[in-house]
Amino acid sequence: MSTITGGCHCGAIRYEVEGEPIVHALCHCRDCRLHAGAPLVGWTMYADGAVKVTKGEPKVYHSSEHARRHFCGDCGTGLFYVNTSMMPGVIDVQSATYDDPEAVPPAMHIQVAERLRWMEHAHELPTFDRFPPQP
Repeated sequence: MSTITGGCHCGAIRYEVEGEPIVHALCHCRDCRLHAGAPLVGWTMYADGAVKVTKGEPKVYHSSEHARRHFCGDCGTGLFYVNTSMMPGVIDVQSATYDDPEAVPPAMHIQVAERLRWMEHAHELPTFDRFPPQP
C-alpha cells in the first residue's frame, strides 16, 4: 500500500492518501476549469476514506446540488472533490497538489466534449525551459 502526501500552496492544509488509486484522469469540464482557473484539472480517484487531512481544515464549496469542492480558505488551492450521487464511495484528489505530482501518471482525458478547442493542439506550441527570449 502506498502513501502519498500533499497540500495547498500556502501550507495551511496538508493531507495523506493511503492505498492505490482507482484512476488518474485529466478533466476538461467547464466546472473544473472555472473552479481551478486552468484549462484542465488532474484528478486522482480513491476510495472514500483513503484521504486524511493531517493539518488544517479545508473549506467546502457546494458547487452543485451534489458536488462538494474542498479547498484552502487561505490561499484558494483546490484539493478534493466529492459527489456522492454521481460517484458514491469515491473522493477525487487534485493531483497537482501532491508533494510529488509525478507519483501517479494520468491514464486518460475525460469530459473532452467540453474541452477548449485550442487544447487539442496545445502540445504543438513552442516550448521554453523558463520564459521566451525577450525581443
